[in-house]
Amino acid sequence: MYNILKGKNTGLSRREIGFAQHLVQTPSVSLKESGVADCIEQEMKTIGYDSVYRDDYGNVIGVMTGFDAAPTILLNSHMDTVNPARGRGWNTSPYDGRVINGQLHGEGAADCKGGLAAQVYAGALLRNSLLPLRGNLVVAATVAEENGASLGVRGLLKDSLPEFGLMPNYAILGEPTDLGLYYGHDGWMEVDICIDGSEPETLSDAARTITDDYTETSSLPGWTEIRNVDPVQQNGTGRAYQTVHMAHRVGQGQPAAAVLEEIDHHVQLAVKPLPDIHAAVAVHEEKQKLQSGRMVTVQRVSNAWSTDPFNRLIERARQALEAADCDVRTGKWELGQLGMGTAGAVLVNEFGIPTIGYGPGNEAQAHSRDEQVSCSKIRQAVYGTAAIVHALIGVPVCGWTTDEI
Repeated sequence: MYNILKGKNTGLSRREIGFAQHLVQTPSVSLKESGVADCIEQEMKTIGYDSVYRDDYGNVIGVMTGFDAAPTILLNSHMDTVNPARGRGWNTSPYDGRVINGQLHGEGAADCKGGLAAQVYAGALLRNSLLPLRGNLVVAATVAEENGASLGVRGLLKDSLPEFGLMPNYAILGEPTDLGLYYGHDGWMEVDICIDGSEPETLSDAARTITDDYTETSSLPGWTEIRNVDPVQQNGTGRAYQTVHMAHRVGQGQPAAAVLEEIDHHVQLAVKPLPDIHAAVAVHEEKQKLQSGRMVTVQRVSNAWSTDPFNRLIERARQALEAADCDVRTGKWELGQLGMGTAGAVLVNEFGIPTIGYGPGNEAQAHSRDEQVSCSKIRQAVYGTAAIVHALIGVPVCGWTTDEI
C-alpha cells in the first residue's frame, strides 16, 4: 500500500507545489479570505472530492465519503494570514510565492498554506491510489483563525458539519509542526482593566501602579504583556476613566476563568489604597465582520488544550507513520508570541474532538519576515497525512475486493 502511495505522490508532486504557490500568491489577510477560498474550492472540484461547498462563514469544505456513516476524520487548516505589512520588512514581495533552493517563500507559506495544500492533496493522493475508505474524510479550509478566536472552526463544528451529519471523531491540524505529531499548547487571554475615578490625575497613578507592580506581585505563572494604556477620558457623569489592555499566557490546568479571577484579585488589591478609585476587569471583546458578511462578537481568550498522548488518534498516527517509513516525533507547540495558537482549543475543549497537528511548516517561521516552507516537506506531509487518514478510516488492504476498488 505504501509503495502505491509513494508512487502516486511522486506523480502529484508538481501539482502539490503549484497549488501551494497559488495559495501563497493569493492574499488572504484574516477576514478577507474570499480570493483564496475560490482557489481552494476550484482545486477540490478538480481533484474530484465527492462534494465541495462553502458555508455561511466562508469556510471551504471538501468531503470524500466512505462506505459507512462513521467514523469521520477532519483535516483542518486556516486560509487566513496575518498582515505582512504589520511592522515586518520583507526582502521580497510577500506574495511572490517563489521557490528558491527548494523553499517556498511568501506570507503564510509555513502558517499554514503549505499545510493546507498538503491536506487538500492528501485527499487527492488517497483517491488516485484507489484506496477505499470505510469512514468519511472532511477537508476544511477555515476563515478567521489568525484573529485569535478560531471563528471559522467554531462555526464549522457548531452549524455546518452537523447539518450534513458529519461530526468528526478525530481532527488533524495542518499547522506548522515540522512534520512532528503535536498534541497541545498553552492558551492566552486579553484583558481590559477599566479604572474610574473623580480625579483624572489619580487614574494615571492607578494605571501605573497596576502596570508596574503586576508582574512582581501576581501569583500567576507565565507571560504578561501590557499592550496599551488608553488616555484618560470623561464618561459624561463627572467621573473619568482609563483602560489598560493586557495579555496573559494561560497554562495547562489553568481555566481562563480562574486566570481572570486572579487578575481581578490583584487589580483590586492594587487600587484599594487609592482614594475614590474603582476598577473592573473583563475579557477583551470586539466585533468583527467575516468575509462572508456575517458579524460576530469575538472574545479574545483561548484556553490551553492537550490530547491524551495515549489516545487512539495519536497511537494510530504513530503506527501509520512508522509503517510508512516516516520519522515519528511527538511534542507540543511552544508559541513564541502571546496571541498565537491553533483551533485545537475549540476542537478539544468545546467539542471534545481528539486533535493532533501534523504540518510541513516550522513553527519558528510563523508570522516571520520572509516566511518559507520546504517543498520536500509539503510533499512528505501529503504522504504522511494520507497514511494517517487511511489508518484511521481506510479499508485494510487485505480486505480489498474488486467491488470496493
